[in-house]
Amino acid sequence: MKLLLTAFDPFGGETLNPALEAVRQVKPRIGGVEIVKLEVPTVFGKSVDTVAAAIRRETPDAVLCIGQAGGRRGLTPERVAINIDDARIPDNEGNQPIDCPVVVGGPAAYFSTLPVKAMVQAIRDAGVPADLSNTAGTFVCNHLLYGVLHLLATEYPSVRGGFLHVPFLTEQAAGRPSPVPSLPLADIVRGLEAAIQAIETNAADIPAAEGSLH
Repeated sequence: MKLLLTAFDPFGGETLNPALEAVRQVKPRIGGVEIVKLEVPTVFGKSVDTVAAAIRRETPDAVLCIGQAGGRRGLTPERVAINIDDARIPDNEGNQPIDCPVVVGGPAAYFSTLPVKAMVQAIRDAGVPADLSNTAGTFVCNHLLYGVLHLLATEYPSVRGGFLHVPFLTEQAAGRPSPVPSLPLADIVRGLEAAIQAIETNAADIPAAEGSLH
C-alpha cells in the first residue's frame, strides 16, 4: 500500500504546526505501507490543488491529511467534511471566504472513506488519547478534506481518503496565558503511526460506540 500523508504549514500566528512537525517524524514505511509525505499551504484553493497534484503524481491507495486543532485533548480522526468555507481568520495568503461552497454544486457533505473508528481504537491502544470528531471546522482543514474527498469520489473512487486533527504541542501550550490541552511530539507521532497501521489492516471500519451525545 502507498499512503499520501499531508500536513499544513504554520498558520494563525503560530511559528510551528504540530501536524507538520509530527508528519516529518513519521517512519517512511509502516508495516506494508509506503509513506509519501507532502507539506501543504494553509490556503483556500491552493491546498486542494497541491494535494490533487500529488494524488495524480503518486497514485496512492489512500490519502490521510493532518491538521492542527488547538484545544482538543487528543488525536481526532474526522468523520465528515461539509461543503462550506466560513473563515473566522484569514488564511496564509489573506483569503477569508464567508459562507462560500468548497465546490459549487457539490454534495452537502462527504464522509471519510478511511476506517475512522478503527483508527481511534488503534491510537488509544498505542497509549495516546483519541476521539472520533464529527466536525472538521469550516476553515482550511475542512476545505481540504472536502476537496480531496470530492476529487476521489469523482476521479479516483478506489482511493480512500480522510483527515485527522492533532492537538497543540506541549511547547505551544506552555506559551499561552491559560492552560490548554497538549501532547508531546513523540506521542503525536506514535498516534499517527498507529492510525496508519489501522488504515492498512482495516478495509472496512469496526463497529464501535463513538457517537456524540450533542
